[in-house]
Amino acid sequence: MHEFSLKIWGVRGSTPTPGTGTLRYGGETTCFEIRAGDDLIVVDCGSGARNLGYELVKGPGRPVDLFFSHTHLDHICGLPFFKPAYDPRFHIKVWAGCFNPHRELKDVICRVMSPPVFPITASNLKGIEFGEFIAGSCMDRDSGLRICTMPLNHPGGACGYKFIYDGKSMCIITDHEMGDAEIDDAVVEFIRDAEVVIYDGMYTSVDYEKYKGYGHSTWEHVVEQCVKANVKTPVIFHHDPTRTDDELDEIGIAAKERHPGALIASEGMVFRP
Repeated sequence: MHEFSLKIWGVRGSTPTPGTGTLRYGGETTCFEIRAGDDLIVVDCGSGARNLGYELVKGPGRPVDLFFSHTHLDHICGLPFFKPAYDPRFHIKVWAGCFNPHRELKDVICRVMSPPVFPITASNLKGIEFGEFIAGSCMDRDSGLRICTMPLNHPGGACGYKFIYDGKSMCIITDHEMGDAEIDDAVVEFIRDAEVVIYDGMYTSVDYEKYKGYGHSTWEHVVEQCVKANVKTPVIFHHDPTRTDDELDEIGIAAKERHPGALIASEGMVFRP
């Protein structure tokens, strides 16, 4: 049996949150490492990608596919510090499916990596190739990995991912705001019977009354969706930067009362379905 795994390198939303209150769950923003057979997939390049990059360059160069859920700053701020992107031993194909026809991923990266915003331009990234797809499509890899995608409800657009390998599936649903019944129902079908689902549960139901329209869901909604979809392990993710470890502990206890398999995402978690 070939390896099929997902590792979390960053769990926070909006901005990195170092400090004593985030030591246990972590303060880096979104980044995932997926391995399936010979494939290495990275989803999002938030600040957590910096540490992933340090690990990757310790080994031999190889192809890497980097998929973005979307290009808000907390999901791309690690790219200028992702060491494989400067290492000619690596070939990195960068993908996004959240854009309308009038915007391209390369343009977004070049805007972020250019003076006076950042001193090193995107032209310094070695071995980078850009690819695009339309959210809602699937891609089949030579390794046997199938990557399916769906559009999410988030300002400016976002893309959810499902990774299917050897009959098992793991999903990433971030960033996504609940409340659109048609999209929420589509998410349930997208994640149905998955072994692991990483899902944006940034807010509590009390918080959400103040933050409707910001583009995120509540942890209560995450668990409800995963119960409907018969998900084995719901993982509450994209933690509010003000949320302390102790508060996340309390959410984790309450979530398990609604779904025994529910977990709070923490940096370093590895799933092997």
